[in-house]
Amino acid sequence: MTDIKIIPLGGVRENGKNLFVVEVDESIFVLDCGLVFPEDELLGIDVVIPDFSYLEENAERVVGIFLTHGHADAVGALPYLLELVDVPVFGTELTIQLASISAKSQGLEDRLENFYKIDEETEIEFDNVTVSFFKTTHTIPDSVGIVLNTSKGAIVYTGDFKFDPSSNDLYQTDFGRLTDIGEAGVLALLSDSAEAESPVENVSDLKISEDMTEIFRNAEGRIIVACVGSNIIRIQQVLDAAHASGRTIFIAGEELYDIVDTAIKLDKIRIPSKNVIGDIAKLKTMADDKVIVLETGNTGEPIKSLQLMATNRHPQVALKEGDLVLFASTPSIAMETTMARTKDMIYRVGASVQTITDNYKTSGHGTPHDLKLMLNFMKPKYFIPVNGEYRMLAAHAELASQVGYQADQIFLPALGDVIDYHKGQMTMTNKVVAGNVLVDGIGVGDIGNVVLRDRRILSEDGIFVVVATISRRLKTVLVGPQITSRGFVYMKASTDLIEACSDMTLEVLEKHLASDAFDWSELKADLREQIGKYLFKETKRRPVVLPIIMEASNYKPQEQ
Repeated sequence: MTDIKIIPLGGVRENGKNLFVVEVDESIFVLDCGLVFPEDELLGIDVVIPDFSYLEENAERVVGIFLTHGHADAVGALPYLLELVDVPVFGTELTIQLASISAKSQGLEDRLENFYKIDEETEIEFDNVTVSFFKTTHTIPDSVGIVLNTSKGAIVYTGDFKFDPSSNDLYQTDFGRLTDIGEAGVLALLSDSAEAESPVENVSDLKISEDMTEIFRNAEGRIIVACVGSNIIRIQQVLDAAHASGRTIFIAGEELYDIVDTAIKLDKIRIPSKNVIGDIAKLKTMADDKVIVLETGNTGEPIKSLQLMATNRHPQVALKEGDLVLFASTPSIAMETTMARTKDMIYRVGASVQTITDNYKTSGHGTPHDLKLMLNFMKPKYFIPVNGEYRMLAAHAELASQVGYQADQIFLPALGDVIDYHKGQMTMTNKVVAGNVLVDGIGVGDIGNVVLRDRRILSEDGIFVVVATISRRLKTVLVGPQITSRGFVYMKASTDLIEACSDMTLEVLEKHLASDAFDWSELKADLREQIGKYLFKETKRRPVVLPIIMEASNYKPQEQ
């Protein structure tokens, strides 16, 4: 009897960090392995990845990792998982190439021989499962959905997708294949929910291309285009619109964003003419109405570059009156404040701003019509909305109810929930360890709430350092106390406060030195408590109080 479990270790009740585990009897199939970039409150954190504890504990049962596309939310955490689990990795040409770049950056070159290219025609046979794929439309080429064919029906994971019949061959969905999968019988569908709440449907990418070409033709001065580099289809549209409008593209920065560079090398970005890209050194020699400056990067990087351009601090380009800045990627909600501030800076230098969404709704994720259409194609027995915050999953569940699904057929899992199919019934049964792991530099998971709290306090209230040297043998303070502060008060204007803290430090030190039961930890705790209370009383702020007390064990007083 086949036993099936579906466990989301990422990608539910959150944006990004997609990782879904499907167990069929004793075999574990991992679908995507993504990360998410941290919100502002995670000070100093580089990325957030899923907790791999469950996969590490069951490493011998993992048969493979299957990737849907090359964005960070699908492949970004792969190197961290491969350090714990040595298994084959399967993905399309561009996806595998981008995953290989990530693996090399983590020093995992030896694992690349276990990376395998697949396409929509590939079928991979395992003992009890056949894995196949289907083409999907997203903002990056070579996107696919994944089908795990079991004796009880297929488990289908869409990955990120939308429907756009006008898309070109690199992005076209195989509608016939979707029909065949649905007709063969789908037990459970895991479907993208990122735009389930949208009140407006997406326009076709053809319409976006036409609109962009019109913008380029009508602009009288230079055009500066800011685009997230992983939005490959938007880069292609910029190239095509530049060619159609007779403009030359100059790449800001020393090199292209690595995803764009890789896509060009694999012919996933098609350059319409060799003359469409110019040498940045010749930028100033071109007429303004023939120039496009393209700035790509990851997440907020293009926006930061625009800020440098607006303040004349960019090494190659300075914004000027008459320029048009076009935001060619839809910003995330987390970037709205930064976007507003950047636009203000741009307007201050006399340039103007447009965004690609000023006139039309566009996204790489399916809106309600697409999501209901996918359900009708697949006709799953059970439905699991994924890839979105809880409100998005709930909106997707409501769409499913509109096409006839009952509450007992729909699951809205949290991270680590086990959805178990046993004896012909799917139920939520158990829970495994799941959550967020914070990556800071080379440290993976060693940053916890205490460290984050201290970083937050340091960023908000600063640090107050007390330094002194004592002799326990002589029971006296030899040097200090010396007090310094960073991010708390201006030292020269706070002499009374500093002197009061210095006197308080001497009193605490002398009290502990006079005690026969001297204890270092008690001394430092007492200093932190006494000084902290005083500083809060005087300033209503709580800086980190850091006492540094040293001992001169061999000190001898000089004879007079």
